[in-house]
Amino acid sequence: MITGEKIRYRSLVVDNIRLSHGTTSIIGPNGSGKTSLLKLLAGIAEPESGTILIDGILPRQSEIGWVNEFPDRNILFGSVSDEIASPLRFRHIPCRMIDERVKEVMGLAGIGHLQNRTVQTLSGGEKILVALASSLVIRPQVLVLDEYDSHLDSNHAGTIAGIIRKSGIPYVIHCTQDMDAAASADMVLYLEKGSIVHVGTPDEVFASLDRSAFRPIAWRCRL
Repeated sequence: MITGEKIRYRSLVVDNIRLSHGTTSIIGPNGSGKTSLLKLLAGIAEPESGTILIDGILPRQSEIGWVNEFPDRNILFGSVSDEIASPLRFRHIPCRMIDERVKEVMGLAGIGHLQNRTVQTLSGGEKILVALASSLVIRPQVLVLDEYDSHLDSNHAGTIAGIIRKSGIPYVIHCTQDMDAAASADMVLYLEKGSIVHVGTPDEVFASLDRSAFRPIAWRCRL
């Protein structure tokens, strides 16, 4: 269980939050605090007050994968293999184990053919796949995705969604502007003006947003 109590960070104010195992989609208007909440959950930022715990442990003490919205901001190294291996090298894992895990995760992500490429030659979608592989290589307990799908076509987005499902990560938390993608999650959080306004299953949350622009297109068609 991911829990948060009396969280304050910049303009974000959250009294309490409870996220169970599975996929959680975070939605809301621009400037509503979505990225701030993701950064707190990922341990990139710390709350000005309040506490966030992941199965009783602070985010910065947990294994967390992060994928940024902008592909180039995910990349630190020149080659694909070095980029994916870097989280393990920072942990001083033996080279043989690193090579085995990099090969494994590249196979999971379907990017073995990119192993010897430089990141400058990759497309935006390929860069997101490399960033995802880099975040998965540590076998994270939590995977946090900040609108990773905003620069992807439907084929790439579907491919990545399938990879994430196969990864077996206990907690997947993603922010998206694609309401049909949000509707496939186990839980949805709707933020507005720095607060969580609605939380629950997709049926529960989107029923509350029936007359808004946030209702999934597929749901409108079935009406």
